[in-house]
Amino acid sequence: MANHALSTVNHAPQVVAEWVNLICEDLEWDDQGRAYMLLRETLHAVRDYLSVDEAADLSAQLPVLIRGIYFDGWIPSRTPAHPRSKEDFLGRISAPFTETPLDDAERAASAVFDVLRRKISEGEFGQVANAMRKPLRDLWL
Repeated sequence: MANHALSTVNHAPQVVAEWVNLICEDLEWDDQGRAYMLLRETLHAVRDYLSVDEAADLSAQLPVLIRGIYFDGWIPSRTPAHPRSKEDFLGRISAPFTETPLDDAERAASAVFDVLRRKISEGEFGQVANAMRKPLRDLWL
């Protein structure tokens, strides 16, 4: 068991790099830092749009370091966030991109959702999508 746990921790940076590279490929970006920021902001927005229980359920599907990124700075008593419109969600993930704004926030969010679709179970992906309001759910599917 200890060897498996250590292997998981040792492999964690490679997993993050894989997720970031998938985002770069999907968006045709060459800036991994930008892709990491998009991953982080989108994960935080998703987490904050879910109930505490659903956010915890999703976290159980995430690799260890991605889970750490997901929970970084989380204040459970502030979830789910309000308002929770699609525009608020996209504005939230776009906000940190001040020097080079996102060209298409919907496409950017969809790229992260596509990575989640590939990396978590179909059942959990569906539960998270169904927990979102309809306009935002449409980006997931």
